[in-house]
Amino acid sequence: MVFDSERFDLQPYAGFDMARYVRRTYCSWEDSGWQSLLVQRFDHVPVAEDLRMPAVADLHLVVPLSGRAVMETRGEGRWHRHHWGPGRLELAVPGRPVSRRYRGDESMRSVQVHIPGATVESAAARLGGRAVDHEAMAASVAGGDPLLDELVRAVGNAREEDDLYAESAATFLAVHLLTRHARKPGPPSAGREDERVRAAVAMMRDRLADPLSVAEVAGEVHLSVYHFIRVFKEKTGETPHRFLARLRIEEARRLLRGTDLPIAQIAGRCGFAAPGALSAAFLKHTGSRPSDYRNS
Repeated sequence: MVFDSERFDLQPYAGFDMARYVRRTYCSWEDSGWQSLLVQRFDHVPVAEDLRMPAVADLHLVVPLSGRAVMETRGEGRWHRHHWGPGRLELAVPGRPVSRRYRGDESMRSVQVHIPGATVESAAARLGGRAVDHEAMAASVAGGDPLLDELVRAVGNAREEDDLYAESAATFLAVHLLTRHARKPGPPSAGREDERVRAAVAMMRDRLADPLSVAEVAGEVHLSVYHFIRVFKEKTGETPHRFLARLRIEEARRLLRGTDLPIAQIAGRCGFAAPGALSAAFLKHTGSRPSDYRNS
């Protein structure tokens, strides 16, 4: 890690034993001479028991490229479990240190982007001086954004050596995050409810393999079960139970078409206790059985 930039808040990484957890395969500063945007690619160790990430002021985006892991993260409270893998964007909340532990596979790779805090503040000022709710932004990003995923992958593979490219990319990423994922002006209660629904959806996506109850999700986003079901249906058009079932079937369809995993293993990954339970749910939602769908 480089520590001598006035644009980035990287001093908290001083003394961090990076080699214990990752092998860096690309750094935009060293390989492309960028100063306005820090982009790095990493190969990760498959198991970490006590990974303590320092608090920094920059916006830190992580896009997994390959591999999967069961990740547990803790800020100031209890541990939260989620699944790490391609398609699962992460945005670290600035100013908040976190501890992590995980178990994954040997192919865990990621591209990570640091956007200077000053770049984000400048973009926010040009957008009308809106206050940035980083917690709401992180919850929204975790809910998914295919364009942001592609943008980060693109800058992770860029070879332009002109810093104008890096500066433009940093500004565009900041503006996209602020316009797509920051809380919009409006009634405070509506904003809080939007944030909680996004957090609930992110939790469902992260824990598809777990026996997840509506009460557990409601408790995680600090709402009563009754109020959570009402707000969730109002915002998504579906009850939490139906929404989670659809997510599980969508993931099962993806795994059936895109992998050679046995159906029993797919059932476990998608939160079904047995292949028969997956087959019944799959037939109900798609009109075909998993084996027929795979072979069609």
